Amino acid sequence: MLENNERRLVTAAEAIVRSLPDNDTYTVASAAMDTQGNVHTGVNVFHFTGGPCAELVVIAAAAQALAGPLVTIVAVGDRDRGVLAPCGRCRQVLLDLHPDVAVILPLPGGAVTAEPIRDLLPRSYSAPDLASGPRIVYFNPRYYDSIASGQKTVTIRHHDPIQTGSAVLVFDDGDTIRRLNAKIESVESRRFDHLTNDDAHQEDFPDADALRGALRTHYPDLEGHDVVDVASFHLMTA
Repeated sequence: MLENNERRLVTAAEAIVRSLPDNDTYTVASAAMDTQGNVHTGVNVFHFTGGPCAELVVIAAAAQALAGPLVTIVAVGDRDRGVLAPCGRCRQVLLDLHPDVAVILPLPGGAVTAEPIRDLLPRSYSAPDLASGPRIVYFNPRYYDSIASGQKTVTIRHHDPIQTGSAVLVFDDGDTIRRLNAKIESVESRRFDHLTNDDAHQEDFPDADALRGALRTHYPDLEGHDVVDVASFHLMTA
């Protein structure tokens, strides 16, 4: 099941691919959304010497628009082929340049879903230095006010990579995207059952038990011995 923002991308790519001439040069359209909610589009260019896939054209179009990191991307084929999974080259480029992007993929039976690009290339080579912009950190929209007010200054993640440096905090409710600029100051790994009341207070919870209960709503299989990442951050004014 796709969110409204994701369906907007599919609709945009479908409209473009339907408008293309019926030939073998332009056969796939792609659309991507950035952290401002803007949509960037492009089509592939096939040539016997080689040519860019639609996803790569979109990456370039977004860069020209100074879009920053991409949130979601999709490709749609002509002649009613529907949503297409990215090729191996596009997966590697997306992982290197937009490591936090979600990719809309087809499922058996005609359904579609969205998955993080890192899940499409498990145990892959990556070139982190290529992703020179801020990283995206996704939050449930209900945390926007507590983060914007400075009450919540820590996020705790499990199997959800996060690193120090500039970040864009993204709050996507499925219809609209809100964002805050931040800096991830530190990331510490510790056992789930070693979380402290101080961790809880920085997460805007009264104590460690309340924090652990809330985390289990996000990660139901968390056990006491599991390791989580505790990331502290502060907001940036620009």
